[in-house]
This record gives sequence, C-alpha cells and structure tokens, in this order.
Amino acid sequence: MLISRSVLVILHDLAASVAAWMGAYWLRFNLSLPSEYLAAALSTLIWVVPLQAALFWYFGLYRGIWRFASLPDLKRILRAVGVAAVLTALALILFRVEAVVPRSVLILDPLLLVLIMGGSRFAYRAWKDHRFAGLLVETKPVLILGAGSAADFLLRELHRTSSGYQPVGLLDDAPDKKGRLIQGIPVLGATSEVKHWAEKNAVRDVILALPSAAHAVRTQVADQCARLGLNILTVPSMDDLMQGRVSVAALRKVELDDLLGRDPVKLDSQGLHELLTDKVVMVTGAGGSIGSELCRQLAHFKPRLLVLLEQGEFALYGMEQEFAKSCPAQTLVCVMGDVKDAARINQVMRDYRPDVVFHAAAYKHVPLMEQVNALQAVKNNVLGTWVVASAARDAGVGRFVMISTDKAVNPTNVMGASKRLAEMVCQFLQREEGGDVNTRFVSVRFGNVLGSSGSVIPKFQKQIEAGGPVTVTHPDITRFFMSIPEAAQLVLQAGLMGQGGEIFVLDMGESVKIADLARLMIRLTGKNEDEIRIEFTGLRPGEKLYEEVLADAETTLPTPHPKLRVASARQVDEDLVRTFLDWISANSVASDAEVRARLLAWLPGEYWSEAGQAVDSGAAVAAIDSNTTSSNSVSIESRSPTLSSTTSSTAPLA
Repeated sequence: MLISRSVLVILHDLAASVAAWMGAYWLRFNLSLPSEYLAAALSTLIWVVPLQAALFWYFGLYRGIWRFASLPDLKRILRAVGVAAVLTALALILFRVEAVVPRSVLILDPLLLVLIMGGSRFAYRAWKDHRFAGLLVETKPVLILGAGSAADFLLRELHRTSSGYQPVGLLDDAPDKKGRLIQGIPVLGATSEVKHWAEKNAVRDVILALPSAAHAVRTQVADQCARLGLNILTVPSMDDLMQGRVSVAALRKVELDDLLGRDPVKLDSQGLHELLTDKVVMVTGAGGSIGSELCRQLAHFKPRLLVLLEQGEFALYGMEQEFAKSCPAQTLVCVMGDVKDAARINQVMRDYRPDVVFHAAAYKHVPLMEQVNALQAVKNNVLGTWVVASAARDAGVGRFVMISTDKAVNPTNVMGASKRLAEMVCQFLQREEGGDVNTRFVSVRFGNVLGSSGSVIPKFQKQIEAGGPVTVTHPDITRFFMSIPEAAQLVLQAGLMGQGGEIFVLDMGESVKIADLARLMIRLTGKNEDEIRIEFTGLRPGEKLYEEVLADAETTLPTPHPKLRVASARQVDEDLVRTFLDWISANSVASDAEVRARLLAWLPGEYWSEAGQAVDSGAAVAAIDSNTTSSNSVSIESRSPTLSSTTSSTAPLA
C-alpha cells in the first residue's frame, strides 16, 4: 500500500514537471504557443523531466507524508527545484541542445513547479484536516481569549475537526501581539475589550485558551465574560496537553475548579520517591474524597504495596475497580475495617508492616456531628486516631500523617474540637517516653476541598439545575477552598518534611465569600439572580461565619515549601489526653450536651462559643451530669491500643 502511494506521488511530481515546463512556454508567449516553440518545448522534456525527477528523489521529497505536509516539506521542494533550475540551464548548454529555450522559460519553470508541487501537498493536507468543510457547514463565530501556544494548537484543531466554531479573532493582554496573525486569525486587542469585539462580531461564545495563566487571571476573565452573558468554554490544562491525555480541541464548559483552583504544586519528587517508592503505604478512609485522591497520588510514586483501609464496602469496591483499570500494575490490598477496632487495626499493621500511614478516616460534616451524633464524632475522630496511631507506633511505622482541618482552630463545633483533640493525640504520642519514639507523627490542616463529599459546590450545582433557589446560610460567610489533588499533593509533601510532632498548615490562599461563589456559579450557567434567586437560611448549629487557619495563640514558622508552614501549637497536657481517652473509651452512650460539656472542660481557651468568646471551663464542668463518671475507664498506659471496646457500624468518612 505504501509502495503504491509512493508511486502515485512520483507520478504526480513527474506530471508537475511536465506541466510546469509546458506552462512556462505557454505563459512566455501570452497563452498562444507557436508551433515551432511547441516542438522545442516537447523535445527538451527528455532532458528536463529525468533531471528534475532525480533531484526530487535526492532531496528526500518522498520521505514525507502529504497528510502532515508542513514548512520543512516546502523547504525541501524549494531546495530541489532551485538546484534543478540551475542544472537544467547548464545541461541544455553543455549538451548543446538545439531547441530554442527562452530565458524567461528558465525563470517561470521553477516558479510554476513550486506552486504546483507545494500547492497540491498543502491542499491535500487542508482537505484531510477538513479545512474546506467550514465553507459548506454552518459555523458559529467565536472569540479566543489568549494568543499563545495553546491558542495556536486550538486553531489548528478547530480547523481540522470541523468543530462548528469559526474563530473571528483573538484577545490577549500582550500589547506586542495586537494586530498579529495566528493561523490567519488576527489578534484584535486586550481581553478587557471582549464586550466590544463580541458585540461587533455577534459572538455569543468565547474560548479561554489560557491553560498556563494564573488562576486569578482566568477567574477575572471568566467572571467578566459571565457578566456579559457569554457562553464560556475552556481548553484542557497544558499538563494534560503535553502528556497527550486529551486533545486541545476537547473543549468543555468552564467549571468552578478552573476558577477557584490555584497554581500547580511543586513537589520534592526525589524526596517523595525515597519516602514512598518500593515501600508499603497505608491509607485509612481510602474511599473518601481525600483518601481516594491520596491513593491516586501515591500510585505515581510506585509503592511496593498500597494498603487501602475503609469501613464502607461500596467505597472500597469502587477504589478496587478504579485501580484495576487505571493502575493495573500497582499491587493493592483492600482492607475492610473500622479505625476504632483495635484488634483489626493491629492485625493489619502486623500483616503488612507499612512504612508510611496516611490517616484520612474521619467524620467531618459539621451539622450532622453537632446534633445526635456528637459522641460518634468524638469516638471516630479521636479514639480512631489513637487506635491507628498507637498501632502504627507499635508496628514501627516510619511516618504517620493525620489529616486535620481548619475547623480545629478555635473550634465552635464538635467536629472541629474532635479534630483538635486528634492533633493532640498525635503530639502526645510523639512526646511519650521523653520523645524517644521511632514513628514521626505529623498533622496537616487545610480547609474545604472542591468537589469533596459534603462540599457546598455539588449542593449548589443541584439547586441551580433544579431552578433554584440556591441556599446560603449567611450573606457574609466565607470559606477557604483548594482542589482535592492540590490538597493531596501538599499532604504528601508535609509527610516528607515532618520531623515529628508538627502541625503543618497549608496555604489556602484567600477566603471566598460563599454568596459570591453562588452568584458566580449561577452566571456560569448563563443565568442571573432574577432567574435563580439566592436564599439566606441562617447559620447552622456549630457553623462559623469564617474559618481560621491558625489559632490566635499560635504562630507559624516558614518551611522550604512556599505553600506549607508549621504551627507552633500550644503545649499538650498529657494528663488531659489520658483523661479524655479514658472517658471516651469507657462510655458507649452519652448525650450531645454531655459531650459538648466535656469538650468545653478539656479544651480550655480553645473550644469557643459561636459568639467568638471563650467559654468558662469551670462552668462547663459544672454542667456535666453528676451521674456521669469515668469509674469504668480503661487505662491507656499500655503501649498497645486496647481501647476498642466500643465500635460503630457507621463507616468513617474521609
């Protein structure tokens, strides 16, 4: 098949050689060729055609593929034709060919030859790329925001794939690009002029071709377009494009991740390879939002064995199926287990001897944990952390990384207070026996992640799809946001950097007002607040107006990584930790009020009221039912975690 195609190409070029030579005579005599010159033209073909054919072969014109004809192919044609023009004249002189060859023919022939040979090749590529289809198919005008390499790739793909879009111009903030052409499309002006150019060209669609731009720039541009009622599409990230995972023409609507995400995380890849590659790594809560993403990120570093611990059967099954498809080479163990079940956790630690443990299992939904489920929140988040961390210490695990939350800072709810106590458990274990502990215990705090289970984003999306209203608890409530992959990557980096006992704080950037977030999501759907209204419902139990990253009495120290800082937390009261663990292990039933009173008593100066005022710990102790005692408490002096007498049938979420 290839041979037959090469023969066709050679025959085409031979025909082009004949056509160009005869055409040069024809043009020389103003389209009326005298008979005597016709004879001369025909007689000289025996010299011209073989010579040119030999040079075409010599210069490699038949090594290229017409389907991908490009500038290098044109350069080869120019070189071959240029040399052929010179040698043709010399051959006619040296061999004293008697036919009359006008000098203008020697000039016109190479010009026509380049035009025929180059034109046919590029016309074939244009046809294969469907560039002629736009002349027959109705297309929509579109503006492209960005005039860099992504825009160049995009224009090529739009022409090639018959996307239905007809680019009418590009907008870019670089002043030196204005008036320039990319793939024949002009750069009209700056992105701030999108309203003017959209109205002038009757454009309703814009494409963001800014995959490498800072998220703040993309957010500003997208918000401007959304306010104008334009339909906003975007190209994939440059990382996806360079890795070949998607085509630049894989256009999709702008999503919130594109706007609220941040710049890529730079990881210490060499250090993480030393920590994780060919090691046994365990993740608790592996089926949750953060836990599952940690597993995906860990797979990049090729651990010898990845142990996934999860209480929820369906979540664990989903991870097993995902890895079977996306990472079939990764050795995986899917373990069903409750983090409060010490016997099960110890068995898993003994059987697989992990080098690193990432503890992501937690109950995290604030309103659900505040009422009815307060005791379960404390047991799962604090007792579960104690059980897993103690088992990790006894099994000689090198690093234990606990996922904490910004809600642990000056907590106003049970969930936040329980995660602060979990941090204290890790600090307590690090300091036990004078600090002579082989395991390095590290905690990592961060805020909300986009798209996680329980996140406000999916809730807003469903409300918008239903036509509203979009419910926001308070006009001034704010939250920090980051993407799940970024959070997972920074957790890995913190695990690498931790020396033991630290609480790492992730750089969450600027907080986002939830009401503004809702308005942006409404605009991105092409709607406005008149069509989908926002309804304020009031703060929920335990909910703050704003989240903090560090407690007021804490300070931070910088680390070598720009997105990680270390909190200098208050010194842990070891007796408090022991007392609390004794109480929680001995009480299988306790009212929400009693749990909150205990937290108020045991976190003096840290567990705050919703009004932002510190609660008197003495009054909190007095509020505890006098009938509630810890006389049946189980001692935690033993180095092995024997606190599993209470278990829960509810799955710990990550």
